[in-house]
Amino acid sequence: MAEQNLPPTIFHMLEKNLGKNIRVILDPSYGFEGTLKAVTREPAGIWLSNADAIILRATIAQPIPQVTSREERSEIFVHLNSVQRIEVLHVASRR
Repeated sequence: MAEQNLPPTIFHMLEKNLGKNIRVILDPSYGFEGTLKAVTREPAGIWLSNADAIILRATIAQPIPQVTSREERSEIFVHLNSVQRIEVLHVASRR
């Protein structure tokens, strides 16, 4: 049989970002930021270290949600069933 080129799964995409800072949005106003340390398949989830719980707010004048507060957490497990969006955070370069 010929080998098929299957599209990458969410697990492959997450594993490519191990060690990077990510933002995990659980609902429109709540999420976590931290360093992606591990991806598990059973149960389907991710482990974050140096994590912060974040509160997001959007207004009519600023429709893109902005982080308004943080609460320090250490390490957390987030089940992928509860995740709405995952963002990879990039460090802004200084010029």
